[in-house]
Amino acid sequence: MTNAIRFWLGNAPCTVTGPEAAMSLLDWLRLNRARTGTKEGCNEGDCGACTILAVRLDADGETLVWKALNACIQYVYMLDNTQIFTIEDLAGGYPAGNAAAPALHPMQTAMIDHGGSQCGFCTPGFIMAMTAAATDPATGGPDALSGNLCRCTGYAPILRALEEATPATKAWADTLGTTIRDRLRALDRTTPLHIDAGATRIDIPRTADQLAELCASHPDATLLAGATDIGIWINKGGRTLPHVILTTTATDLNTIREDDVGLTIGAAATWEQALPALTRLLPAAEPTLRRLGGRQVRAAGTVCGNIANGSPIGDGPPILIAANATLTLRHGNSRRTLPLEDYFIDYGKQDRRPGEFVEAVHVPHQPESLFRTWKISKRHDQDISAILCACRLTVTDGLITDARIAFGGMAATSKRAPRAEAALTGTPFDATALARAQDAITQDYAPISDFRASAAYRLTVARNLMTRLHHAHLGQEESVHA
Repeated sequence: MTNAIRFWLGNAPCTVTGPEAAMSLLDWLRLNRARTGTKEGCNEGDCGACTILAVRLDADGETLVWKALNACIQYVYMLDNTQIFTIEDLAGGYPAGNAAAPALHPMQTAMIDHGGSQCGFCTPGFIMAMTAAATDPATGGPDALSGNLCRCTGYAPILRALEEATPATKAWADTLGTTIRDRLRALDRTTPLHIDAGATRIDIPRTADQLAELCASHPDATLLAGATDIGIWINKGGRTLPHVILTTTATDLNTIREDDVGLTIGAAATWEQALPALTRLLPAAEPTLRRLGGRQVRAAGTVCGNIANGSPIGDGPPILIAANATLTLRHGNSRRTLPLEDYFIDYGKQDRRPGEFVEAVHVPHQPESLFRTWKISKRHDQDISAILCACRLTVTDGLITDARIAFGGMAATSKRAPRAEAALTGTPFDATALARAQDAITQDYAPISDFRASAAYRLTVARNLMTRLHHAHLGQEESVHA
């Protein structure tokens, strides 16, 4: 057991102990390292102004994984064994001292050439997100910027800059590969860490067994994965967490397995990692899954963490409930499995016993069926849902033989619509069945009014989504953003 966080910041090896380890990466960069190019905007992972570039070794010890992350909701202890770059590391070339290096990075030059910056406050975050996207051109395009907001330039010149600078940026990243790989291999990735950060105790396990032992021994500890939700508790709610156990460092839980039964996603796997497998299994859900946070949020947040915290407006649970997913919960060496919908009991209350953690979620192969999802929010990208609807209908000989309808944002938890399902099952999906399902929706849910939507709006939209489901059944869908 050691008590120090170790990583690289640009060309500087860093060792952090004590209370500094519990600082947000944004504050640590700006206050302790004078890296003021990393901007504070929303301080809740929503705007992308604080985006940094993080590089980690994959489990194979060879592949480098480049990620754009929001520094405001990453904490220093989460960056152990990472190579970090900020905007200051791009200008002047890399490594430092290379006199032949250009004054500006190719991505910076392209932003200037295409007029991609006006006030400039958001520009460093954009450039770091664009640089991350360029390391894997398959992840480029408009989706690469879904986690960054610009209020003055518009996105067209920024996207043109990304397209132009991607080849040179990919080449830049490739030239750094050996150096970064050697640096990260030299760091200790096997010894668990215990950090006394003053008001917060931090435990960083390296295996699932170590995580299980910590959870069983400290059932009151807060389990933290990507901090995409807990970071807001800390930054905006002012909460101090007495004891944090990090889950994403248990490398044997960073798994995504596809087999004859379906898909199993381990507790440490992020949404970004799981997205390809999920969209292969649930292709109709891809447009909604790609709107689950921006790229930085999906690169940090885990599928199991999105489930475990039990938020009634989490986007993942309704989709996975409609797909008949199950959970594995672990306590010590004991495991139990339950249907995902049974995990959610009430607002802030889940069927997770003291000392347990969500070890994996299992999504079965789907029967031949109609599967649809819709996310309703005020902003298309990087926004919390007012409503999320996921439906699966199995139709045999013109009759609906099985219906699974789940909503988020309509109740205290993600919840199925049993009356609407019953109204459809055993009948053809005609206008009469549609009317019954719409009426049943108003009995299944009693939503609240909040700043995202009124109760009346939510019920009206839910009824209308049943109409969209009917149109999909009839093959009369229209392509609209919702």
